[in-house]
Amino acid sequence: MKMRVAEMREEAADVKVFSLRHPLRPELPPGEPGAHVDLRLPSGKIRQYSLCGDPDDRSVYQIAVKREEHGRGGSSWIHESLVPGSEVHVSAPRNNFPLAHDADRHILVAGGIGVTPFLSMAQRLLKMRADFRLHYCSRAPSPPFAERLLELCNGRLQIYGPAVGSRRFNAAAEFAEVLDGTHIYCCGPQRLTDAVREATQHWPHERVHFEAFQPTADENFNPEPFDIKIASTGQVLRVPAERSALDVLRGEGFALPSSCELGVCGSCECRYREGVVIHRDSVLSVGARQDRMMLCVSRARVQVTLDL
Repeated sequence: MKMRVAEMREEAADVKVFSLRHPLRPELPPGEPGAHVDLRLPSGKIRQYSLCGDPDDRSVYQIAVKREEHGRGGSSWIHESLVPGSEVHVSAPRNNFPLAHDADRHILVAGGIGVTPFLSMAQRLLKMRADFRLHYCSRAPSPPFAERLLELCNGRLQIYGPAVGSRRFNAAAEFAEVLDGTHIYCCGPQRLTDAVREATQHWPHERVHFEAFQPTADENFNPEPFDIKIASTGQVLRVPAERSALDVLRGEGFALPSSCELGVCGSCECRYREGVVIHRDSVLSVGARQDRMMLCVSRARVQVTLDL
C-alpha cells in the first residue's frame, strides 16, 4: 500500500515515531500485537518495523525508527527523508511474535528499540486484564517510551540501565524457576536474546518467544551445496554453496514471496517433507522447524524435499 506520513515526532535524539495513514482507505488490514510491517524504500531496500500503536485502531499504523549510524542505510534515509505528507510503500502486517492467548501470565523482556512491539502488547494485555510484567533494558539515560510505558504498565514495568543506576537484568535469576502457564517474550539485541535463550533452556520451548530484525551472527558457518527435490514433480535442483535455495528456485520459475532475505521476516517460509535442514533463521519456533524452513538463509544436508 502507498501510505502517507500523517504525523512524525521525535521520541528521543535518535528515535522518530511515524504515524502512517492510507490516503483513501479509512480502515487498514488488522495488525495484532507483535506484528510488523515492511517499508519498501526508493532504493529497493526493505526494512521491517514493529507496530507500536493501539492494535485496535485500524485507521493508522504507528512505527518507531531508531537511526543506526553503522546500519545498512535504511534508518538514515527514513530519518532524513520522511516528513508529514511523504508517501512510502508499506506492506500489510505480518506477525511472527504473537501473544499466546492460552497464557496465564506474560513476561516481556525488551532491549533498546526492541521495546516497540511491547507497546502494542501492553495495550492489549491491559484491555484483557491479563497478568504481565515488562523488563526494559536500555543504555539511554532517558529510555525511549519510558513515560508511556510507566503509564501503560501501572507498576508492571522494571527498567534497567543508566536511568536507574545501571542496574542490570539478570535473566538467569528471573527464569530460574519454570512457572506454570507463563509465557516469555524477548525482543532486543543479540546479547540480550542469547542471555534469555541460555536462561530458559529448561523451559518448554513453546512458551519462550523471540523477535529479531537482525540476522543472527554466525561467522563460522561455511555453506555447502545441497539438492532440492520438488515433491509435486520429482524435479531435483542443485543449490551451490554461494547461492540460496530461494535464489535457485526463482531462477527455475517458482514465484516465491520474500522480503528481508535475511531470515528475520518470515515471508519465504516453505514446508518440507524429508531431509535434514540447517536452520539459520530468527523466526521459526522449535516446533515449526520440524517441517518448515526459510528459503532465503536455511540450507540442508545433502537433500531436502520441498512441498512445492
